Amino acid sequence: QVQLVESGGGLVQPGGSLTLSCLVSTSTFSINAVAWYRQAPGKQRELVAVITNGGSTNYANSVKGRFTISRDNAKKTVYLQMNNLKPEDTAVYYCNRVPWLPWGQGTQVTVSS
Repeated sequence: QVQLVESGGGLVQPGGSLTLSCLVSTSTFSINAVAWYRQAPGKQRELVAVITNGGSTNYANSVKGRFTISRDNAKKTVYLQMNNLKPEDTAVYYCNRVPWLPWGQGTQVTVSS
């Protein structure tokens, strides 16, 4: 049973934008915090942004002011709006709730000219 489905990645030029979506197919979505993570080649997975059930948000310093996390409880979906993308944002992006579910496949984001 697939519970986490990420989508929306792609190839974008530096300075461009993308919006990622994360469908969380659980009955407790509305009461869980959900976070976006990313893993670049050869690096550990890192936390990018988190949103609580109440809508409070927190971001990694590297993406503050450029990325925005949001959620739609009716659609059981969390979004990551990414603006002014940089080559160092290139990674596979994953989402997960708190507490963690088995990880999904992620979605590849490549920032390159």
